[in-house]
Amino acid sequence: MTPHDTPVLRVAGRPVGRYVTRPELPARLSPRPYLHPVTTLAGTAVTEIGPADHIHHLGVGVAVPDVEGSNFWGGRTYVRDLGPTELDNHGAQRHTAFQLRDPDGFVEELRWVASGAELLRERRTVAATELTAFAWALDFTFSLTNVTPDPLSIGSPATNGRPGAAYGGFFWRARKEASAPQVFTVDREGEAAVHGTRADWVALAGATWTLVFAGATEETRQDPWFVRAEEYPGVGSSLAAEERLAVLPGETVVRRIVTVVADGRLPRLEVAALVRKAVSQ
Repeated sequence: MTPHDTPVLRVAGRPVGRYVTRPELPARLSPRPYLHPVTTLAGTAVTEIGPADHIHHLGVGVAVPDVEGSNFWGGRTYVRDLGPTELDNHGAQRHTAFQLRDPDGFVEELRWVASGAELLRERRTVAATELTAFAWALDFTFSLTNVTPDPLSIGSPATNGRPGAAYGGFFWRARKEASAPQVFTVDREGEAAVHGTRADWVALAGATWTLVFAGATEETRQDPWFVRAEEYPGVGSSLAAEERLAVLPGETVVRRIVTVVADGRLPRLEVAALVRKAVSQ
């Protein structure tokens, strides 16, 4: 890959993330651009790609298991009354161009293609901003436009019959450590209490780092959080939780997630203050 394929995000001159635009991956993993490694300002990696437990998890990006039957998540597809099933239905997100590219961020155009047809066109805006001497924010917005002449719908294993598995949308696969990370919101504690709920922010705290995910628009805050800690560490924002999300021809779905990336295990009050600062910028 050339440097153009792997721009590096910087905060105050320090590299904090590498963005891979054209990954060389098998079709079964639903190839798509991703950020990895993402690090704290002190250099601690807080993402993983291709872990043994889920080899289709690719750092930070957008992944959707069901776009009108096509799999843009990778791996098996959950089929109602059958369960996880190997299907030849994988799509790919193809980088088209950067509309803007700076050391602290970029605006990218992508095409979501399956079975030779373009289903969605995406504009992705990513920006990195310094918050404090120990924390920075990753501002990630994606806009998905239905470019087909027919309605499309976005689904998840939950909408296809698997309770509690409403993954699909923005997703961050965090680093796996010897102990599961702490999970909390402003008023809840633990994976079971936080998973599937709507909250202004969700924190995931590892041994020496804290990630805080915040919906930065009212529409984004309506999406429930998908949270894993014990099996593996990961947080996503669910586009299709209770029912499929319909996207009419020419219609655009927009979501914005701001993630605070901090060194250390932060308490609630400090987390809340950082989120307010990050989202208001």
